Amino acid sequence: MNDEIRSLVKTIYESIDDKLGEDIKILNLSGLSPIADYFVIATAGSDRQAKAIVKEIEDNLAKRGVFARGREGLASAAWILLDFGDIIVHIFKGEERKFYDLERIWKDAKDEKIENL
Repeated sequence: MNDEIRSLVKTIYESIDDKLGEDIKILNLSGLSPIADYFVIATAGSDRQAKAIVKEIEDNLAKRGVFARGREGLASAAWILLDFGDIIVHIFKGEERKFYDLERIWKDAKDEKIENL
């Protein structure tokens, strides 16, 4: 896997962690999906926190010249999706994360640990 992509995943993880996002998961989709190589999934406790996490991610990646190709769900903040091409970020509020359960849907994906990136 490309070192630049892993570095971006690490920056995304740290951005979420800096804004106290919870239950951060990194799913390695390499070889499983043409959509992306990684999903980064996290839970926010409120709309305000979800939007702060998104801003932190976008600000930190913009410093590296990386910008989202697409953004969905910012108005409701129940499930915010950021598409960075090889990396897709999902920020959920608690109930929505349980309902959509992406970890179950993508159960064949490797659960990547931040220490391994």
